[in-house]
Amino acid sequence: MTNSEDGFGPSTPAELPEGSDRVTEDELVEAIPHRPINMVAGTIGHFVEWYDWYIYGLLAAVFAGQIFPSDSRFASLIAALLTYAIGFVVRPFSGIIISPLADRYGRRVVLALTVSGMALGSLIIALTPSFATIGYAAPILFVVARIIQGISAGSEQQSAISFMVEHAPPHRRGLFGSFTNMASGLATLAATGSAAIVTTVFTPETLADWGWRIPFLIGGILGLVGLLLRANADETPEFEASAVVDHKSAPARLLALLREHPKALLQTAALSAPAVAYYTWATFLPTYATLTTGRDQASTLTGSVIGLVLLVIIVPICGALSDRLGRRKIFPIIGAIGMIVLFYPLLLLLNQPGFGVYVLVAASGWVVLGIWQAVYPTIQAELFPASVRVSGIGLSHQLVIAIFGGTAPLIAAAFVGAGHPTWVAIYMIVIVALCLIVYFTLPETGSRTARATVALTDPVVLEGEKLEVSSGVWGASQKKHSP
Repeated sequence: MTNSEDGFGPSTPAELPEGSDRVTEDELVEAIPHRPINMVAGTIGHFVEWYDWYIYGLLAAVFAGQIFPSDSRFASLIAALLTYAIGFVVRPFSGIIISPLADRYGRRVVLALTVSGMALGSLIIALTPSFATIGYAAPILFVVARIIQGISAGSEQQSAISFMVEHAPPHRRGLFGSFTNMASGLATLAATGSAAIVTTVFTPETLADWGWRIPFLIGGILGLVGLLLRANADETPEFEASAVVDHKSAPARLLALLREHPKALLQTAALSAPAVAYYTWATFLPTYATLTTGRDQASTLTGSVIGLVLLVIIVPICGALSDRLGRRKIFPIIGAIGMIVLFYPLLLLLNQPGFGVYVLVAASGWVVLGIWQAVYPTIQAELFPASVRVSGIGLSHQLVIAIFGGTAPLIAAAFVGAGHPTWVAIYMIVIVALCLIVYFTLPETGSRTARATVALTDPVVLEGEKLEVSSGVWGASQKKHSP
């Protein structure tokens, strides 16, 4: 069969014979429309989520004295960062509790709630008066905002991955799955840019007084745009088909996941665990270079931004290539080997002076991280059937992020403080090496053919789609969503 839809323009679903009970998988694939708004809603919504998440950490030092006053600026900053950390603590609980709801009630509903929660948290932070005005209510409101954002972030990644991959044309799943990590890279750039603009435009007094609130206000408004887009997006056809057959409750789905897919859970965790290197490179590399070589913080941030631009370019390119070349053998494996081989000499190279050296180190790390980042979301989606896909990704990914990602800068700082800066590289290499062993157990989930389901086999989805066709529900549902 051929699929002329390229995934970016409108498509008209192929007509299926009403009441037919003999429908081939190719006909089911041809009948699915791919509206552009679905990809836009998934990508922009994901961008908003992570913009709102990162902007707090970037501006914490500015607003700390206003919201968490203390005799010591350092104590105020620590209080602000501990409040930031609350979001990381909440994330795995959200991933475990809310992810099964996305498998039970739909991806679109949960995604609308996550972007709403992140926007609400940003607006609370933007509009909360200072401690001098409302007293302890100010830090309490910040804690509430971070809990809301932690719940949202803990449900976003896995729901967005499932939404994007399930809406993708069969021969573009790698590309569309990569858009989630491309969006998070763009969000990091946008948050950094917003913080840089307000710190440059405003005087220190104006910035500390109210200027820091502007990026949070922008994040809240962007969240409303993301909500509008997601509210008008379509539910994924795979979820709708699965829901016709599988009526298990959310807790029952979680139990079924643990019982039936332990290997896929381990593989998904291994695919996410190199986040220890991502968080170290994204948040600690500039500080590492400043502490160990005395480089200027402004120049290291600039060099990191150049590297992030490279990451944003590489991720969708590798995602698209995985649709042609396959996923497992090339991307997670080569990305992991690149990290193992390069991280130690790259950190040693930082001992050499010069801005160009730092850019080379940052960019080289982002290249291998981009190769890994590009494809792992799609592989994770393809490891699970639709009925437990969000739960499976969410359980493994959020636990790993909480354990390795959230603690990465702290552990790296501890190594540097103890006088062993190269241990930072060794720590990352050991974790990635363990992940590499697991990668060799991965099945090849990519396919140049138009496989009817995201998972290698998903009889529940196929049965549900055929039931929809035979009952006439499929035709009505697809016509409703077509342009």
